[in-house]
Amino acid sequence: MSNQKTLQEFFVQEKPLFSVPSSPTSGNEEILSTVSYCTFVFTFTDPSESPAQRDSKRLQLSRLIATLKTSKKPVHEKVVGPLVSMIKANLFRPLPPPTNPSAISEFLDEEDPISVLSPLWSHLQIVYEILLRLVNSTDTKILRNHIDHSFLLNLLSLFQSEDPRERESLKNVYHKIYSKLVCDRSAMRKSMTDVLLNYVFETEKHSGIADLLEIWGTIVNGFTVPLKEEHKLFLMRVLIPLHKTKGMQVYHRQLAYCISQFVQKEPMLGGVVVRGILRYWPVTNCQKEILLIGELEDLVENLDPDQYRKLALPICTQITKCINSWNSQVAERALYVWNNEQFYKMATTGTVEVLPVIVEGVEKNLKLHWSKSVRQLTESVKVVVEDIDPELYAKAQMEMKVKESVAHQEDMKRKKRWERIELAASKNQFVNPQRYICVSH
Repeated sequence: MSNQKTLQEFFVQEKPLFSVPSSPTSGNEEILSTVSYCTFVFTFTDPSESPAQRDSKRLQLSRLIATLKTSKKPVHEKVVGPLVSMIKANLFRPLPPPTNPSAISEFLDEEDPISVLSPLWSHLQIVYEILLRLVNSTDTKILRNHIDHSFLLNLLSLFQSEDPRERESLKNVYHKIYSKLVCDRSAMRKSMTDVLLNYVFETEKHSGIADLLEIWGTIVNGFTVPLKEEHKLFLMRVLIPLHKTKGMQVYHRQLAYCISQFVQKEPMLGGVVVRGILRYWPVTNCQKEILLIGELEDLVENLDPDQYRKLALPICTQITKCINSWNSQVAERALYVWNNEQFYKMATTGTVEVLPVIVEGVEKNLKLHWSKSVRQLTESVKVVVEDIDPELYAKAQMEMKVKESVAHQEDMKRKKRWERIELAASKNQFVNPQRYICVSH
């Protein structure tokens, strides 16, 4: 009871607003006093915690960030240590278990399926502001003495928070630290890579993949050409496999941006990326297919034209499969790709190999597809494809009809063989019925 009373007195005591210090020392002492005051952490779940105490701490945090922002001088080295300790005490905490571990697979259409707001945010928000201010205004050498590898790992683990507000603040702080602490960049990239690999190949559960990829987007944007082997390996071993997860829709925009940055810097990497995406193409997830069709279309625009002939057949084959999809949204999205000038150029580079595949898909749609809008779009595509090489189109049509005729004849022969087998079996059963009677001894 006495401890509770002391705590009550500690938090409800009146603290005056910061006044203009008569000397730097007195100003630092005042900040240190407030920092010490803000080190105590509230859970916001304990019923014994007083709302007045929480409000008091929030007021002191607000005063602290106001002082740091108005100060024209960098934070004094004497203050940095206690300030970092206060930040650690408030931020580095066990996160609550996921509210719904299967949420990613259940809400595939939403950009951010998990959004659980933390009750701690009224305090955490200001602490993140203090950390960002500290990083911005403190000398790099002093900062490195206090923000070490352990601090960065703990900060990275907070990306698992389900509160999007916290992840947004984290993203800004983590990227700012990456920009400032040049010597730690390699270690920070490795730590982020480990998180992504664990997500892809182990858990497929993490709330902050989109935020981490957004940081990676700015990092990749700053890579110099020619790209280092380390960075190419990151593309092949981490970014491309991220296309295979169930929750890809949540972070696809950020992932596609990272990959496009690589291909823009070195267009020859386009072939590796295209083959990787085709390898992980979904079988039953229509929303993922629509996203990947769009990504393929964007990649074609950045491809080295020298790769057109090699990639025309695999890309056009996959797009044609999508054109024949029974899902009208997938089929329509694939048909719209033909409006892309670069895709058209690529398709025409491998006409002899590519056209028969496209013709078969187009004619199949016109005959069999259930959707009227898909059939109408297919008619428009047929006009475009026929213009590429009318003679080759007609030849491909004839070959397709011959193939269908041969397949029909083979099907009829197979049916007749089965009929003969069934007839023989029924006669055999009629002549020798005892062979089919089980005798028990």
